[in-house]
Amino acid sequence: MKNLLFVALMFLLPTSLLAQRPKAEEIESLKIAFFTQKLDLSPEEAKIFWPIYNDMQAEQTALRKERMQKMISFRKTTEIDNLTDAQVQSLITSEFDFKQKDLNLDKKYYNKLKSVLPIKIVGKFYRAQEGFKRELLNRFKGGQKQ
Repeated sequence: MKNLLFVALMFLLPTSLLAQRPKAEEIESLKIAFFTQKLDLSPEEAKIFWPIYNDMQAEQTALRKERMQKMISFRKTTEIDNLTDAQVQSLITSEFDFKQKDLNLDKKYYNKLKSVLPIKIVGKFYRAQEGFKRELLNRFKGGQKQ
């Protein structure tokens, strides 16, 4: 009987922990609502902003996927210990390359946004991005919704 209870708990515990984590769709919905409120775009500005934002998100998502496929966790030092110096150096420079690609994307979409929207709206967007990160961390702190 104890074994049966233990097995049942082992299956239920991971499920309940996963249920507490926010889903990507939930986060995206929260982000859209947050940006909509903070940017206070006119209908014309919204028609310009959202397609550019969606393109930016798609490119950033693709870059993150590429990065995750090529990344070895530096948290596991045993993995690092089993690599040659050249392999470790390659991993580090690869990380620099991804950071540069991410920065290039930021610059690309900054230039797109500022060419079609007032600079104050662009500024609000970047401020809203940082505010959303803080909001999300506070909302899901420790894996629990508050």
